[in-house]
Amino acid sequence: MPLIPPYGGTLKNLVVTGAERLRLLERARRQPVVQLSARTLCDLELLATGAFSPLDQFMGAADYRRVLAEMRLADGTLFPIPVVLRTPATPLIHPGDEITLADQRNNPVALMRVEEIYTWEPVEEALAVLGTTDPRHPLVAEMRGWGERCLAGPITVFDLPRALDFASLRLTPAQTRERLAALGYSHVVAFQTRNPLHRVHEELTRRAADAVGGALLIHPAVGMTRPGDVDHYSRVRGYQAVVERYYDPRRTLLSLIPLAMRMAGPREALWHAIIRRNYGASHFIVGRDHAGPGHDSQGRPFYGPLEAQELVARYADEIGVQMVPFEELVYLPDEDRYVERSAVPQGARVLSISGSQVREEYLARGRPLPAWFTRPETAAILAEVYPPRYRQGFCVWFTGLSGAGKSTIAEALLPLLMERGRQVTLLDGDVVRMHLSKGLGFSREDRDANILRIGFVAAEVVRHGGVAVCAAVSPYRAARNEVRHMVGADRFIEVFVDTSLAVCEQRDTKGLYARARRGELRGFTGIDDPYEPPIDPELRLTTEDTPPEECARRIVTLLEQRGFLRPGNAASNPDGEATGWN
Repeated sequence: MPLIPPYGGTLKNLVVTGAERLRLLERARRQPVVQLSARTLCDLELLATGAFSPLDQFMGAADYRRVLAEMRLADGTLFPIPVVLRTPATPLIHPGDEITLADQRNNPVALMRVEEIYTWEPVEEALAVLGTTDPRHPLVAEMRGWGERCLAGPITVFDLPRALDFASLRLTPAQTRERLAALGYSHVVAFQTRNPLHRVHEELTRRAADAVGGALLIHPAVGMTRPGDVDHYSRVRGYQAVVERYYDPRRTLLSLIPLAMRMAGPREALWHAIIRRNYGASHFIVGRDHAGPGHDSQGRPFYGPLEAQELVARYADEIGVQMVPFEELVYLPDEDRYVERSAVPQGARVLSISGSQVREEYLARGRPLPAWFTRPETAAILAEVYPPRYRQGFCVWFTGLSGAGKSTIAEALLPLLMERGRQVTLLDGDVVRMHLSKGLGFSREDRDANILRIGFVAAEVVRHGGVAVCAAVSPYRAARNEVRHMVGADRFIEVFVDTSLAVCEQRDTKGLYARARRGELRGFTGIDDPYEPPIDPELRLTTEDTPPEECARRIVTLLEQRGFLRPGNAASNPDGEATGWN
């Protein structure tokens, strides 16, 4: 039976093969090269295969501006998210030039004929698309590293990004449509996910397919998702196990989409619905807080729980995709069934587990997830990738003025962590400057580059189960929040060493403050360059009346409370006094 037509009528296909591919590849080797970020490479693949139809190139200025203002392309077509190629400001590329687009290993993947070069404004885009400029939003933090100029023009792709994992599940829109058509249903309900499938999701998706009398497309995003999400390798293993054992193969298709999520809440939910129409869906499940990034700097959700559902429902007729709301389901153990929370019989026993409870009360503590909540196949995979919290990596990030006491407290903390059996890597700002960041100056750009280098190393240490203790002035809030997202917000402990400027100057053994006061050092933090204190750090320490050993013990106590350390004797030299601060 025929599926609904793609959004805009046709699927765009920008990929060439055979002799034409070889000819273009040879031509690409002679052109200026623009290296694409991981995010832009995902966007290129979805442009090339028609997933973003009717969009068939990175947006020009007219499309971009109208998308920000009205969620529409220049011709009026509804399209809520900008898809743009950004590059650093450089005079080497001009309108009319042909350029080569390359992946992160500099392998050519496409040619572009540049028709437009225009600038963009991060604050304007963040407010329009995300509704916030709060640096706790992962995309706001990421935007700081994007290039200043946007390039637009027709593209021809001759090499799609090569993903070797789960190759049989990586279906293009055309391939997905072909598989869905073979199932024989005219209606298809799509389910977007970046999380493991639990039994509530099973129940919900089955009910949705039954309600529309159609097939089910389980379509997880395996591009960039929210920092800290379960890696897609583990998630897809779980999807495969559950779909193969517990779904009807005659009406279910599992396929992967290399989508780079923006975590843009309502706008992104609408975008997801449009994309799934191009894959053949007529209906789309929208969850509570769909594509939400969590909480802002004040601890409040970035988006309301139903905003995404309301926006998709408002435009459902225009985009040709009907919204299926993700209603909260709970489990009735005495009846062995799931019901909407609003339909729970009076007096019935109810069981439910939130996502935070899964992480904090079960996985973090090494407790098995209950069988009514998660299939054993999924539970086993999650137990592998989520060891108990006391075996997970984490980062303690000290920030404060020069001389506040960051390094001294960090050195006092190290033996307290190592006596608990934790493997610790110390990344001290002064030492990093000598090695990892040698050659960088003290402009804002260089300071940010230094902090992001430290953050990259810390994130790798944490990812492999180690402990990163970082002590750097890190004066700018946005850079610190970007590191928080690199590491993963639930594994990042920001410690603000809140020591007054006057005390820091008194401790100035290196004479740096005195030189800055005399004008011999320019751009010195606290004197003629600002320090932006954290808004909501995990811990604030004052060192003017507290010795470093006591400060270190306070951090250990916090780590015990968070589950990163097993409770034990954290005291080390309880009567010790500070011998010096730096």
